[in-house]
Amino acid sequence: MSASEGFKEFVQDQLASFGPVAIRRMFGGAGVYAGDVMFALIADDTLYLKADETTAPAFEAEGMAAFTYTAEGRKPISMSYWEIPPRLLEEQYKLAEWARAAHLIACAAKAKKAKPKSAKPKPRRNKTSSA
Repeated sequence: MSASEGFKEFVQDQLASFGPVAIRRMFGGAGVYAGDVMFALIADDTLYLKADETTAPAFEAEGMAAFTYTAEGRKPISMSYWEIPPRLLEEQYKLAEWARAAHLIACAAKAKKAKPKSAKPKPRRNKTSSA
């Protein structure tokens, strides 16, 4: 899994219509961030966008698949990042639309993950007046 400097620069340029992004190395590939939210990844010079049950069908309709990796001695693991249709790399405004949807999904996932698990409510003590 790799992400060449040339491809990372190309992706950054193509996402200009989306807005500023930072691309950070991770596990041989790279994460694509808007602010502190990772909404895409690059592996083997392929761009993948975050998807969920509402957007995955659009990727499937284009014949794309989810990013999958295999850890040593384990079964393949599929992630919620989907390969973009190659045509989007030449259609900046369309790519920006798909990237915005991926960013919203990533923001929602991050917010859901950050919510503290609700603790059991403490029992209320009734105040009694002594007469």
